[in-house]
Amino acid sequence: MGLEGPYAESKPLQVQEIELGQPGPGEVLIKMAAAGICHSDLSIIEGVRPRPLPMVIGHEAAGVVAAVGPYVDDLVPGDHVVTVFVAACGHCPECSGGRPALCGPGAVAGTKGTLLRGDRRLMRQDEYLNHHSGISAFAEYAVVSARSLVKVDKEIPLAHAALFGCAVLTGVGAATNTASISIGSTVAIVGMGGVGLAAQLGALAAGASDVIAIDTNEHKLAFAKELGARHVFHAADPHLVEAIRDLTHGGVDVALEFAGAASALETAWKVGRRGGEVVTAGLARPDATFAVPMVGLVAEERTLKGSYMGSSVPSRDLPRYLELFRRGRLPIDKLVTHTLPLDDINLGMDRLKNGEAVRQVVTFD
Repeated sequence: MGLEGPYAESKPLQVQEIELGQPGPGEVLIKMAAAGICHSDLSIIEGVRPRPLPMVIGHEAAGVVAAVGPYVDDLVPGDHVVTVFVAACGHCPECSGGRPALCGPGAVAGTKGTLLRGDRRLMRQDEYLNHHSGISAFAEYAVVSARSLVKVDKEIPLAHAALFGCAVLTGVGAATNTASISIGSTVAIVGMGGVGLAAQLGALAAGASDVIAIDTNEHKLAFAKELGARHVFHAADPHLVEAIRDLTHGGVDVALEFAGAASALETAWKVGRRGGEVVTAGLARPDATFAVPMVGLVAEERTLKGSYMGSSVPSRDLPRYLELFRRGRLPIDKLVTHTLPLDDINLGMDRLKNGEAVRQVVTFD
């Protein structure tokens, strides 16, 4: 963590051969096919989301089951699967309440760098290495908890299915689970990276009549326009709030924030209408704060919600999203701007940091 860029030169990520243990009880060995590069991966390198090192990172992926450990009865070798970056235990208060994204044991394991049961299966010269979100996807193989996997149809290309494990769960989920978007809703999205653009596709699929895209990157705004945004605004435009309020007759019904910055959340709040919703899924620095105008929160009946992993139930939502993708109503494949081999992973991080990519996919041939 903390190395300066360009990362292609400083190499915060090193490709090495390590030892991988056999899957234990409730665990599965996956042969990786594709792994998406997410801003959460970059956040570890930047120190925004500190994690215990050394660690094999990567959390958005798809692959093929190679072997299963004891007590795994719903997956067999040859199954195609998508990884989920929170392993839900199934019995904590959050899981029992239908909110597996907030699983307590899953969160503890993710913070410690272990699999769900507390084990580590990665070693290098007799030293245990940490797992990233119980996945560690930037590798040819991974051992993960079966509760970190969702089986998918073999007809869906794994290079596209990989994006459903994070970008789609988080973005589409924020739009369709956390937010109350329905036919005719007006929606503003602040932060048009891979997750924000996935949220845009989700909002349109849910029936939004107008989607307004906001970002500091002109290329991403143009991309948002191509994918169906009716209006786009540069985040630094001094007339942005006034213009959006005029366009929407008082503000949008729902504002979604994915930039992970207080200024972005403030913009999302300001462009919302009376009685409207603001949903934030951008992971900010641990010390970042946002002040809510209390009078407006009450007198205008405004709602501010957090959304983690799109408030998703992966076993329920992933099949739905994949079917929409199959039917052309959720064209997630259009978000892929680059494919690359694992050896170019640091170059991929440079592209992401410099705003040159939306979603990049590491492929394992």
